[in-house]
Formats: sequence, structure tokens, C-alpha cells
Amino acid sequence: MKKPARFALLGAFLAATLTAAPALPPRATARARTDAGEDRLLDTMQTELKRAAAQLSKSDPPAYFLSYSTYDGDVATLSASYGSLQTSFQMRFRRAGVIVRVGSPELDNTHGQNRRSGIVSGALPLEDDVDALARSFWWLTNRGYRSSAPAFLRVKTDTAVRSEEEDKSPDFSAEPPQVHVDSRVPPLGVDLGAWTEQLRRDSAWFRQYPEVYDSVISLQAQSSGFRFTSSEGSRIAEPSHLLRLVVEAMTRADDGMELIRVETWQAPQASDLPSEAVVHSSVDKIAADLKALRAAPVAEPFAGPALLSGRAAAVFFHEVLGHRLEGHRQRDEEEGQTFTKKVGQQVMPTFLSVVDDPTLSSMAGEKLSGSYAFDDEGQPAERVELIQDGVLKNFLMSRMPIKGFGKSNGHGRAQPGLMATGRQGNLIVTSTNTISESELRQRLIDEVKKQGKPYGLYFEDVQGGFTLTQRGMPQAFQVLPVIVWRVYADGRPDELVRGVDIVGTPLAALNRILVTGDKMHVFNGICGAESGSVPVSAVAPAMLFSEIEVQKREHSHERPPLLPPPGYQGTGSAPVKQTAAGASAPLGGGR
Repeated sequence: MKKPARFALLGAFLAATLTAAPALPPRATARARTDAGEDRLLDTMQTELKRAAAQLSKSDPPAYFLSYSTYDGDVATLSASYGSLQTSFQMRFRRAGVIVRVGSPELDNTHGQNRRSGIVSGALPLEDDVDALARSFWWLTNRGYRSSAPAFLRVKTDTAVRSEEEDKSPDFSAEPPQVHVDSRVPPLGVDLGAWTEQLRRDSAWFRQYPEVYDSVISLQAQSSGFRFTSSEGSRIAEPSHLLRLVVEAMTRADDGMELIRVETWQAPQASDLPSEAVVHSSVDKIAADLKALRAAPVAEPFAGPALLSGRAAAVFFHEVLGHRLEGHRQRDEEEGQTFTKKVGQQVMPTFLSVVDDPTLSSMAGEKLSGSYAFDDEGQPAERVELIQDGVLKNFLMSRMPIKGFGKSNGHGRAQPGLMATGRQGNLIVTSTNTISESELRQRLIDEVKKQGKPYGLYFEDVQGGFTLTQRGMPQAFQVLPVIVWRVYADGRPDELVRGVDIVGTPLAALNRILVTGDKMHVFNGICGAESGSVPVSAVAPAMLFSEIEVQKREHSHERPPLLPPPGYQGTGSAPVKQTAAGASAPLGGGR
């Protein structure tokens, strides 16, 4: 997970370039429009794809597979800071991705490091003008073939002159076509005017906290329809809808270290988002955390007993395990392939099991970001048993086969405009060795005494993390906690510390888990990797480790502001606002 829990507003999906010359002739005649009750966009995609596939299959080299995908919908973003609107953005979008595979399933233009040659993307007309839509697909398809054909020739040359690959799996798996058509695109369902005023009020709540140097509260809404059709006969239309409310705040310690806190809520509809009272309470908690962190000592490098909260453990498993179980990493000889040859072997304690299930929409009372019905290759989402009782069973598979795993299991995911690879959706860790969360603290103290350490660490909250998987780099991970406590065995109060990251290597770290809590906790976020940024969830109980290693975090040495914020005479005074009568009142009072 390369980023903390924030909302991805389609990134590269909203950018386009148009280059290349045509290879197919343009349409000779206009096509009659479809009936009003039909899906004109999907029908146009299918008609134009059949025409292109028929001709490009006869080209030299031949295109053996084509697919068209589109994202059609609306997106809106509102953000406010200290009582004033900062961003107000709404747009309608339509975007297409065209995949052209040249050669054969055994060897095609996407082989090895050439995967990006298989896809081109571009904007589509917003209106259901059949001829305009068809023209756009025609142009994108020509661009796609012009990219794929020379890439295939390079692949054949490289294959002939390079040493034999260890994994000789085909480049593309055979899968049955899928048909599922739900062409609804739900409305955004957000009263932007009302939310503008609410964000102004909510963001103004930060004015009473001089220790918070920068803050923003934002609402992001996206409603879209995913459509997919392929030369194999797949025809899919599936709606999606997402609302996310994000509170972010930053301060700086005297030594220049930036301190950040983020809180997010996700819901299918606006009525399920938190009330203003809940948001204000969250602002109070974030401000209190930041104030305490500014005064906290910097943590020292340490290796010893540690307790991870459920959220922290969820991110830990996403980074340490999840990325290394993505299918394409088992085949790419530039990857570390940590678990490639460990199928059927025990890779973690026998009381732990791990699944990835994008078919679940919620768990532990929270909505899951990594839910979907069909992946970005048009395959139905599947529950995948990755690790059962500590034994590795499976990988997260796209339509790129690997040795021993020749089929997709519905995990081919990508940011629009990029080629899909096997990716995580909803990664869920379960345990059969559990105790109550209240008992975990005492078990931590017992382990500290057993090892003769001065203290153990409790990781209460995290903001994200990242992992290195290529063999040219250390096979290491780094999890970025934000609230960390020293827990002393001699009865001293817990001590908040700052500036520490969890580091380590996967094979060692996963086998140091002693026991887990009995409650599941959810972390929702955006994960970035080769196929772009996709929404994900990780779910896990709190976990006690016999040893976790931490290192000091790199940080800036920029000094905090020399002047107090406007409205403050000093850091101890409260800001004031003018009432209608001109009298002074504490900001936020009288509401």
C-alpha cells in the first residue's frame, strides 16, 4: 500500500494523449441508433470490436484478442480548510481502454517487461452519439495495434536470444466469456450545496487548535458504470458508487518532524456518512493527538516485543504478505519471488489463515473499499483461500498464468488506462489462537519481562506503508505508524513516542506472531503498484509479536512557524470570532 487512506480520483484516467496513424479504414456508413431502452455505449463497443477483431485477426502479425472497457459517470470533490471552501469540482467523464494482443496466447506482445504495449486509452464522447463513439473506438484500436505489433516482434527477438525462462507459462489464460448487464449509473446522491456549507462548518472546528498548522476536510463522490466487451464474447455492464469523507491535519515538532493524522469514512450513500458531531469529535481527537505528538520524544531503534492494533496488523499483512502473493510476482524473474516455491509449505503460524474476498461489501461493521463484482479483465470476483492454517495454498491471479496456476481467480485489477495484474481486494486475516483485546496488553508485558527488555511497543494507528519486492533490492517492508506507545513492564505509565517506522523482512516477521485478539478491524486505503492505484481493504485482529524491529524515520528539519496563527496572541489563547452584535465569543460557540 503505497499511500495512506485517501480517495483516488481516477488519476491518469482523466488524462489523454492521441498519437499514431490509422491501420483500419474508417467506418464507411453511419449505423442506425439503438432503441432508447438499450445500452448504446455497450452496443457500440461490441459492434465496433467485432469489426476490428475480424480485420486485425488477418493482419501480419495477427491480433488474436481485443477488449474494450469504459468508465462512464460523474465525479465531484469538495474540500474546505479553516471554514473556507478550498476546492469545488464536478465533472462528467467517459474514458475507454482498448487492449490488443498480438501473436498467440502462448507468446504475445505483453510478454515479460512489455505489458504496457497491450493497452491504449483515451476520452470518449459524453453523448450517446453512436457514430462519434464508434469513431473513437476505431481510432484507439488503430493506436493499440500500432503499439502491439512492433512490441510482439521485439518479444520474439528477445525470446530467441535470451536464456530460457524458468516459468514457461503462456502469456494469456483461456477463460469462459462472461455476460452480465446492469447499465444503471446511480446518481451522485450528494447535495453539493448543503455539503459545501457543512464542510465549511466542520473545517472551521480546527480554528480552535493553534497546534494544527494545516488541515483540510474533503468529500469525494464518484458514481460510474463499468462496461467491458471482448472478442471472446464477454459483455459486462456493472455500476459502482463511492462516497468518502476525509479529515487530514498536520503539525510540526520543534525538531522539524512533520506529524500527520488522517481519518476517513466510506459509505454507499450520503446518509451513511458520519454526523457533524462525529466529525467534530474526530477533529478534537486528531488535534489532541498532534499536540501530544509534538511533545513526545523521538523513538530510538529497537527490536523486541510489540503489539499491533487491528488496523496496524491489517496494513502489516497487506505489505508483508499480500503484495508477495500477487500472481505476476511469481513469474517475473526480476521479482524476489519470496513465496513462489512455497506452495503447500507452512509460511506462518498454524493458527493463522488468510483469504482475499472482493465479493464481501462489509465486515466488522464497516464498508470495504476493495469490493467489486467483476475485475478489470471482465472476470467474476472470487474468494481465494491464500493461506490455510499457516500453509500457502494459492496466489492472486489475473489472466497471466504462472507455473501451477493457469487460470484467473478474478483478481486482475488496474487503474483505468493500465494493464491489469493480480492485485489484492479485501485481504482478511483470521486466527484460531485468540484472547480478548484486554488480555493482549498483559501478554505483551509478560513477553517484555521474559525477554528482559526495558519495554515493549504498542502500535495504535498507522497511515500506510510500502514494500520492496524486486530481487535487485532488499526484500524488505516498511509500515508507517503514527501513534506508538512504549509499554513498560515495571508499571510506569505508557509513553507516547514519535518518528518510528516498522521494518523487516517477510519470512522472519510472519513467524513471530504469538497470539491475536478476538475482534476484527478494517483498514481502507488506496494501493499503488505497477497497474496503478486501486482501492483496497485489509482486515485483521490485533496481534502480539515476539519481536518487531523499528528504525528512526527520516524527517525535515524545517522549524515550526515563528508567528502564532491569526487570532492568537500566544499558543495558550483561544481564537475569537465576532458575533452578530459585535461581541466576542469562542469560535464554534452558539451553534
